[in-house]
Amino acid sequence: MSTLTTIHPRHALFGADVATPHLPVCDHYAGVEARMRKSLALQAEMAEAAGRAVFDVTLDLEDGAPVGGEHEHALLVAELLNSPANAWGRVGARVHDVAHERFEDDIDTLVGLAGTKLAYIMVPKLAHVNDTRRAIEAIKAARIKHGVSQVIPVHGLIETLSGLREVAEIAALPGLESLSFGLMDFVSEHRGAIPASAMGVQGQFAHPLVLRAKMEIAEACHAARITPSHCVVTEFKDTRALSKAAERASRELGYTRMWSIHPDQIPVIIDAFAPVVSEVDDAVDILSAAQAAHWAPTSYHGVLHDRASYRHYWYVLERAWLTGQPLPVEIREAFFG
Repeated sequence: MSTLTTIHPRHALFGADVATPHLPVCDHYAGVEARMRKSLALQAEMAEAAGRAVFDVTLDLEDGAPVGGEHEHALLVAELLNSPANAWGRVGARVHDVAHERFEDDIDTLVGLAGTKLAYIMVPKLAHVNDTRRAIEAIKAARIKHGVSQVIPVHGLIETLSGLREVAEIAALPGLESLSFGLMDFVSEHRGAIPASAMGVQGQFAHPLVLRAKMEIAEACHAARITPSHCVVTEFKDTRALSKAAERASRELGYTRMWSIHPDQIPVIIDAFAPVVSEVDDAVDILSAAQAAHWAPTSYHGVLHDRASYRHYWYVLERAWLTGQPLPVEIREAFFG
């Protein structure tokens, strides 16, 4: 299969706008010191087995910091970012929102002490385009101040009706890499008009207002070529329900990433977001034939394929790689080496 080394699918199918790999499908949140250290150890353990980080860890300053101890907590997070535990470069941090008095200190502390180690910064409660722009500019200014040359991607959390109303404009801002949906705050903002059941694993896929919000966020992200990240499932002990929720988020609502709030959720989310074996097998065969044909149309099992379907199957193959699915050695070396 020597032809696999000719033109990489990213270049052949996306041209100058080279498609970069999607973010890991699972984003795990931890804010208490013991849980942050445990999460980093688990990330390293699973990465060692797969040869790459298969989930991200977000160290949480917003919910993890004790009242009055926010700066000390930021120092701890910076220490963990700089530690050998952050061996795979896929650790980010959630800061306080832009209206919070600790926002600027969070940014200055993290970027100043660990700017080169941050995979991203998550900013919650993005209620308007201007909030988002301010957050992006604050992170950029901190980079310049502290001499951090690499760009730090910004992730955002849509939790309000005003944020949902402006989500397409927010998603389109340069510097954003991902948007997530904040389920519980969104439900609460409806002042009791949405029942508490809509925050549960089943209700969040049934209530029309919640479902509409999820779909609008996913659509805005795909239009802006950034990653939509699905909200938490709080029933962390019910792995069967979590698996179904993750499958629906991935296969029905177009999400390519999902939050985890308990270590037991991580493998369930990764498995649910992975393509099925038959999809991966089809992607391998179709893309191999396409590259051998120099990306001209080909036929597979009596079905015509061209660059439009090749792009789809590239995303399938890339998702398989991201979730640690087994791939033929020649494919793995040529496409992901």
